[in-house]
Amino acid sequence: MSTTPAIVVEHLTKQYPDGTRAVDDVSFTIDPGETFALLGPNGAGKSTTVEILEGFRSRTGGDVRVLGHDPARTSRSHNARIGVVLQTSGESPNVTVAEQLRHFRHLYPRSRPVDELLAATGLEAQRNIRISRLSGGQRRRVDVALGIIGRPEVLFLDEPTTGFDPEARRQFWELIDDVKRGGTTILLTTHYLDEAAHLADRAAVIADGTLIDIAPIDQIGGAAARTPVVRWRDDGGAVHERRTSDPAALVRSTTDPMHDLEVIRPALEDVYLAMIAEHSAQHTQQHVTEDAA
Repeated sequence: MSTTPAIVVEHLTKQYPDGTRAVDDVSFTIDPGETFALLGPNGAGKSTTVEILEGFRSRTGGDVRVLGHDPARTSRSHNARIGVVLQTSGESPNVTVAEQLRHFRHLYPRSRPVDELLAATGLEAQRNIRISRLSGGQRRRVDVALGIIGRPEVLFLDEPTTGFDPEARRQFWELIDDVKRGGTTILLTTHYLDEAAHLADRAAVIADGTLIDIAPIDQIGGAAARTPVVRWRDDGGAVHERRTSDPAALVRSTTDPMHDLEVIRPALEDVYLAMIAEHSAQHTQQHVTEDAA
């Protein structure tokens, strides 16, 4: 596998005519075969960043490369190496699943056979059903089938499981795991932190258009943010809470009774929410200071 990054983003900026900066000096790289999650609240700049990488939106400044090419100036042969699964479906509702796949596979020089796509996405039983009659989860599988139909080297997944029930989400994760094993580089945006924790190798967190952290998925927020919390009640009912890297030692050293003892190990969602809250507080304080000046 090539050691050249599949995606390079250097000092990316997107500013609108009113002066709003949707993306402000964002930089990151994604290695071949890596699954990279882009996390952040609504309006953080995630979708803008991804749309620039997909070639659907222009940038104001910075450099962007996808498989060595500027997505703003690409060829048909380059685009055939990219797969995109958008938030909203673009299928034709009055054709069957197999008809839709047969139509699109002719647009790619290295397309997968229809039967292979149906098997890979778990749609074999739906091959002759019109798309308008599929469930939401089944339609999303069609979206993924269209995204991987050309054997893409890079796959963009934008909020892929929004509206899924828990079972459908788990089935979708299994599908993406299969795509990952094939060596495809994946850029994922999602509001589901358990989804990012399951699928991603690394993650970047964006808020207010700026990059506030980037790390392997189990290191986001730093070691301190993942320190376990020991919580208990004393005899008087007062709640005590303490962070420690050695909960067992803390419990052994505490001589007073500890009722309703809990050891809470922060998950990615806990770390993420704390990071966003801290950034929001700092951002608000900065504006207050600027206004006062």
